[in-house]
Amino acid sequence: MKNPPAINDLLKVMSRLRSPTGCPWDREQTHLTLRRHAIEEVYELIDAIEARDDMEMAEELGDLLLQVAFHCQLASERGAFDFESVTRHLVDKLIRRHPHVFGSTKVKNIDEVWANWEKIKRAEKDGTRHERKSVLDGIPKHLPALLRAEKLLKKARKAKVWTSEDQTALAKSPRPRSKSALAKELFSLVATAQARGWCAEELLTSETRRQEKQFRRREPDPG
Repeated sequence: MKNPPAINDLLKVMSRLRSPTGCPWDREQTHLTLRRHAIEEVYELIDAIEARDDMEMAEELGDLLLQVAFHCQLASERGAFDFESVTRHLVDKLIRRHPHVFGSTKVKNIDEVWANWEKIKRAEKDGTRHERKSVLDGIPKHLPALLRAEKLLKKARKAKVWTSEDQTALAKSPRPRSKSALAKELFSLVATAQARGWCAEELLTSETRRQEKQFRRREPDPG
């Protein structure tokens, strides 16, 4: 099955932009120079989603798709992969990770869906350089500090290397009793760090890394 005409047009435009007679800016780009643009486009898409603005959402999805097409063009030029192989890999992965839809596996609830997903994903990576030997593996290093801390804690709780006792021991002051109180405390902590010449983002990133090392030491030996 051939790509829809609009996809073909997009790939042709990308190829033209990268050609010797194309755009000087596009020709200078690399995977590394584009990486920040992908992050920015995702945040702009989130803004459009939260604004419930369909027209803006469609435009931002297009900008995000441009990033995919751009990286595929760069990769195809060095013989690594292309848009077709990326799409095929995605389709195959979706089918493989949904055996309860495309296979005979039975699930009772969403928890079982997630459990199967994680099991299949782990099996896919076994024996490869992306093998996940720790339950804490797979958290993107470049997530914003707060999101990374939340993901780490979620994985740590599932692995039972972070307990309610740990949380109690960490708390040295009364806990906020409402969402708004907690929000104010978080904002206050950022302001305090800034007043002292520190970066709250960097501080939380550093502490999350320290906690992760401790969690990993608590993990049972898989052997």
